[in-house]
Amino acid sequence: MTGELRLQHSGDPPLPHQHLAILLDGNRELRFIDIRKFGRLRLLDQEGLTALDRSLGPEPLDASALTPMAFYERLQMRKRAIKTLLLDQSFLAGVGNIYADEALFLAGIHPLRAASSLSTDEAAGLLSAIRSILSASIAHHGTTLRDYRDGLGNSGENQHHLRIYHLREGDPCTRCGTGISRIVVGQRGTKYCSVCQPLQIPEQD
Repeated sequence: MTGELRLQHSGDPPLPHQHLAILLDGNRELRFIDIRKFGRLRLLDQEGLTALDRSLGPEPLDASALTPMAFYERLQMRKRAIKTLLLDQSFLAGVGNIYADEALFLAGIHPLRAASSLSTDEAAGLLSAIRSILSASIAHHGTTLRDYRDGLGNSGENQHHLRIYHLREGDPCTRCGTGISRIVVGQRGTKYCSVCQPLQIPEQD
């Protein structure tokens, strides 16, 4: 959530909130910094690594591992709120709170919609939105709202491209101008637009 891996010269002084330094070749260290102490470190053999891989959902940017129809079929087996499900790493790997809100807004889907209520078109649109949001964040070197830095200690730029997460409750929607709503979903603060992301299920043709 706020942890980071930083590449430093081994002679550099310890960084604030540094919990581990791994000595590398070339007089360098890989340092683990974790302000909120949510991070965990594991030393795994091949069997443990395989078990860890099996515990994670598919990688959303891997088009061969997750097709729109496969994503739809996975959603059909879940009745949980779609926002909660997107944050479940056993369902889909790599989507955090910021990117879940951004993807749901881009796809026009209310965060409390039951996952199984999404149509094939909505599922395909949501998967496309997730991929677009994640790809943009990678291109912009991550989202720095407070603490995030990349491996070289540089801030990201994606925060300047957010559509909804950065807004306060009541701020105008960037698409329609309606005041943004804020609720808590799965113990996470969640922003959405009640007009662009209606809760009711659209009628099927």
